[in-house]
Amino acid sequence: MNDQRPLADRLRPRLLADFVGQAHLLGPGGALAGTLRAGQLSSLILWGPPGTGKTTLARLLADYCDMHLETLSAVLSGVKDVRAAVEAARERQHSGVATVLFVDEVHRFNKAQQDAFLPHVESGVVTFIGATTENPSFEVNSALLSRARVLVLKALTRADLEAILDRAASALDVSIERDAREMLCELADGDARRLLNLTETAAQFSETPGQVNAACVQGAAGERTRRFDKGGDVFYEQISALHKSVRGSDPDAALYWLCRMLDGGCDPLYVARRVVRMASEDIGNADPRGLQLAVAAWDTFQRLGSPEGELAIAQAVVYLASVPKSNAVYTAFGAAMTLVRNSPGYDVPMHLRNAPTAMMKSMGYGKGYRYAHDETDHYAAGETYLPRELVGTRFYEPLDSGLESRIRQRLEALRARDRAAGETGGERR
Repeated sequence: MNDQRPLADRLRPRLLADFVGQAHLLGPGGALAGTLRAGQLSSLILWGPPGTGKTTLARLLADYCDMHLETLSAVLSGVKDVRAAVEAARERQHSGVATVLFVDEVHRFNKAQQDAFLPHVESGVVTFIGATTENPSFEVNSALLSRARVLVLKALTRADLEAILDRAASALDVSIERDAREMLCELADGDARRLLNLTETAAQFSETPGQVNAACVQGAAGERTRRFDKGGDVFYEQISALHKSVRGSDPDAALYWLCRMLDGGCDPLYVARRVVRMASEDIGNADPRGLQLAVAAWDTFQRLGSPEGELAIAQAVVYLASVPKSNAVYTAFGAAMTLVRNSPGYDVPMHLRNAPTAMMKSMGYGKGYRYAHDETDHYAAGETYLPRELVGTRFYEPLDSGLESRIRQRLEALRARDRAAGETGGERR
C-alpha cells in the first residue's frame, strides 16, 4: 500500500543522528551537547523560521531522552486540552514515565493559556518545549521564559538543503538535474518543508519518468506573470520616444512627443506616471529636484485636469530633459534586487540587531554596535552594515554628474576612512 503522506512527513528523521542542520545546537560544544551527554532534557523554547526542524527536533529529543511526547497545537488547543495533557502526564509519572509537553506555535496562546503551564513545569510533571517563529521576548510570558532555555534555530544552509534534496530524490526515485537543484535550493530559502513540497510537486510535472529538470521546478513554483496594457504599437513607440528624448537631454523632442501623445488622446495621468519614472530612472541623484517636480506635476494635473494641468506635465518634461542625468541609483537598485532574489536570506549581523529586552542583550543582540552620531564627523569608520557574507559588496556608484558628483566625492572620502580604519585594525571582520 502506497504511503500517501506528504514527502516532508515521510522524510521526517526518526533518529537524532539523521537530523540535518542546527550544528550550533547539536554539534560538539553546541547548546544541546550537555543534554545529549546526560540524556536529561530541560524545558526549552525553540525559536526559528519555518521549516528549520523545530517540531522534529522536539520529537527526537524526547525520544533520545526516553520520554513520552505529548503534542498540542496552539492553533487548535485551549486550556482544557492543556489540563487533559497534564493529567495524562501525571498518570504516566506514577508509572515512572516522564513526559515532554510540546506546544507548536506557542506564541498563539494568550497570557492566561501560557500561565496554565507554569505550575506543572515548576513541579516537574511535564518538561515543556514550545516552538515559535516569533520573538519569545514579546510573545512568551516572562514567567514561562524564566523556566525555559531559549534556543535559536537558523535557516538551513545550502549544504543542509542539498543533503535533504539527496534524500528526497532517493525517496521519490528520481534524478534531479543540477539546474533544478539550484532552483529548488534558491526557492526553499532555508526552509526544508518548502524544499520537499516543491520537490514532490516538481516530480509530478516531469514528462520524463524519474527525471526532474528546471522546467519541472518552474511548473511547481508557478511563474510570475507580467501584465501589460493593451495598446497599439504606435502608442508604445511614442512613449518610448518621449522617454528616450528626456534621457538624451533634448527638451524640444521631448515636448514634441508629449504633444503627439496628448493630441492622440493619451490619458495625461499615464504620461504623468511615466514622467515620475523618468525622473527616478534617468535623472536620479544628479538632480533630486526632478523627482519632486515630476510628482508635483502629477498632483497638479489631478487638481486642475485638462487642459490646464497638462502644462505642469510639460514643465516637468522640459526640466527633466534639460538637467544632468544619472542612472546610478537605477542600476544599483537592479543589481541589489538581483542579488537578493538569487541568494539566501542572510541573517542580520548581531551588532545591527535591536535589543529591547534583557534576554536579547544576553544573546549578543546589538553587541559592539557603534552609534554614528558619537563618532568623528558622525561616521563610524570601518563599521560594516551588510550581512557578513556580503561585506564589501558595492551597488551604488555615483556618476560625476550634477549633485551626484558631490555625493561621489563624499562617499569616496568615507571609503578612504574605512580603508584607513582597516589598516589600523579598526574595521569589523
